Amino acid sequence: MDLPRNHFKAALKERRLQVGIWCTIGDTNSAELLAGCGYDWLLYDTEHSPVGPAEAAAFLRTVAPYPVSGLVRPAWNDLVLIKKYLDIGAQTLLLPYVQSAEEAAAAVAATRYPPKGARGLSSMTRAGRYGAIPGYAARADEEICVLVQCETELALGRIEEIAAVPGVDGIFIGPADLAASMGYPGQTSHPEVKKATLDGIRRITAAGLPAGFLSSDAEFVAEVIDAGAIFVSSDIDLALLRQAALMSRKRWP
Repeated sequence: MDLPRNHFKAALKERRLQVGIWCTIGDTNSAELLAGCGYDWLLYDTEHSPVGPAEAAAFLRTVAPYPVSGLVRPAWNDLVLIKKYLDIGAQTLLLPYVQSAEEAAAAVAATRYPPKGARGLSSMTRAGRYGAIPGYAARADEEICVLVQCETELALGRIEEIAAVPGVDGIFIGPADLAASMGYPGQTSHPEVKKATLDGIRRITAAGLPAGFLSSDAEFVAEVIDAGAIFVSSDIDLALLRQAALMSRKRWP
């Protein structure tokens, strides 16, 4: 058995636009339904949802037959959490709240086996297909994609330093925490937040890395794409469900 190819990582290297959806519903039926909706990627968010490693593993298995990439956001940039999600077979991780080059380097190290990093080694994991992939430990990082989130003014001021860290495959700007750090909590489309975001996207791109972004403001997402963003989303599964329910309810007295 060969090492599974990370199609999302390959698309980022080729600078092909990748449109995805944020997934917070802890149900495999929902995961499978969305896998057939034409998105390039589905991100399973374990930071702001009840979803954990067991659920994420079930989602990755569920969507594996579909032409969509499964991404995972651990709850924190933490060595133990990162190990768990890699071991269940996640190949692309989005690490939240990375504030410096040192924290970005720690994120990368957590995804690499020694001597390159500090990932704990086990031969019986889904990632290595339970020992069926020859030489998995030596080759795993070829298909692992490390995305880091810059979501404060401090982090945006250090984009070039963070982008220069070997092994960082992309930088995602998180608008919610960025807005809060700028004094505009809940106002992710505030003009000053938009200005900072678009500047950040351009700087990430100029530094030679793919830039990512999420916002329910579709016009803002379009602006971000024009500024150079490569992996974007304007949809969250729960938000889509609520919007559809509200629209349906309005049909009746």
